[in-house]
Amino acid sequence: MRRPLAACLAAVLLTTACGGGGERTVTVFAASSLTGVFGALEQRFEADHPGVDVRLNLAGSTRLAQQIREGAPADVFASANAATMADVADAGLVDGEPATFATNELTIAVAPGNPRGISSFADLADRGLTLVTCAPQVPCGAATREVERATGVDLRPDSEEPNVRAVLTKVETGEADAGVVYVTDVRSAGQRVTGVPFAEAREAVNDYPIAVLRNAADTSLARRFRDLVLGAAGQRELAEAGFGAP
Repeated sequence: MRRPLAACLAAVLLTTACGGGGERTVTVFAASSLTGVFGALEQRFEADHPGVDVRLNLAGSTRLAQQIREGAPADVFASANAATMADVADAGLVDGEPATFATNELTIAVAPGNPRGISSFADLADRGLTLVTCAPQVPCGAATREVERATGVDLRPDSEEPNVRAVLTKVETGEADAGVVYVTDVRSAGQRVTGVPFAEAREAVNDYPIAVLRNAADTSLARRFRDLVLGAAGQRELAEAGFGAP
């Protein structure tokens, strides 16, 4: 009986030393506007790579870039604009060149049926509206400011949110009459909001870059996730979610 017992103890110790059977992880920091599509890509990647756990950290791109610069462990960064990615690259934290994998543009989210009759970006300057936008340091907020400059419309939002999902939530819950979000956010919300497109959104189309980070724990695995996003399967998921081609 001693030999089987010793063998079992050795197996337990080996499993513990290997970290629970040798499971590998890839940590992906992604802009909050990518929540739905990267959730789907997470499942696809894990199905194609048994024993791999994809860990998503979803937040405003500016916040994610700050976390990376402060040393947060991350393998892949997917940003909602080129400027935020540049902040990380300029700090020497990117492995290779970032690649643009999608584009996105702004739209207006309002309550279902558009009860306030909003039909243009200029309508958002109505002081009788409760308006929410992204904070100007966040990619969706920076894009909103670009449209303001291009149109001469001066918005006075009642609140500026840390990411685009927070803006969408305030419209969905009735806390705001209107919010400036991405077209993909309106699509993901389904019947909970109505989208009001405006032509001036073309003045501020956001490119979405992705990069493997220099301090990635498993560079090979990180590159495979990046390649999934850039490849045919990832591009199909992005197109179905409403993102434009790079």
